[in-house]
Amino acid sequence: MKVIDLNSDLGESFGAYRIGNDAEVLKHISSANLACGFHAGDHNVMFETVKLAKKSGVRIGAHPGFPDLAGFGRREMVLSPREIYHLVIYQIGALDAVCKVNETKIAHVKPHGALYNMAAGNRKMADAIAEAVADFDSTIVLYGLANSELVRAGKEKGLQVAEEVFADRTYQWDGSLTSRKEKNAIIHDADYAIKRVIRMIKEGKVETVDRKEIDINADTICIHGDEPQALEFVLNLKHALEKENILIRKSWRDQ
Repeated sequence: MKVIDLNSDLGESFGAYRIGNDAEVLKHISSANLACGFHAGDHNVMFETVKLAKKSGVRIGAHPGFPDLAGFGRREMVLSPREIYHLVIYQIGALDAVCKVNETKIAHVKPHGALYNMAAGNRKMADAIAEAVADFDSTIVLYGLANSELVRAGKEKGLQVAEEVFADRTYQWDGSLTSRKEKNAIIHDADYAIKRVIRMIKEGKVETVDRKEIDINADTICIHGDEPQALEFVLNLKHALEKENILIRKSWRDQ
């Protein structure tokens, strides 16, 4: 029997702007990655989403990104490893404070957007992120793109690492995600996306954009909470997982 974690990027509303359907998505996932105010989210949204996640029994994770609210953290920035270390610590610390007063805690850290994608291939950036997580709390799980430098850096730091796959994104020959600048970056066919996910979990394989087969390890599946069809997709995915006898992970102690 296979076990998988379902995670979603949430808490991305800020000020008067509302993004996603967090309250409903939280009912159907096992881990929530909460924006920490740099690429999205704010102090009010963080409090609200932590309370919702706790009520739903969902693991809470920090989702640190570049300080790029206008670009939603998806634009690359040139920062030194020390600056990356500092911004990750800062954002984890902000969410940790909110969790503490709500009598809960951070279970994992997953970088966001350009920070995540750049660290997947840049070992110095990956080391800075892994070091920040390990220094803050070495019991926290680090989420990283499957087979990436971030995964390798986390393991070398002695962290428990969750290798992440994406339901709605296409892959390149080297296991990286296709840039959002490309027309074929996003998969819009929900049925096709679900079939790909099932294959990644059960067979450890995925087809790239140039139709090559590559190995992939799936510990956790990302479902983008800001997408309009996020709720419908997660419901359909859960139903498909149940039919394939794949269980949703309740704890990182599950095997």
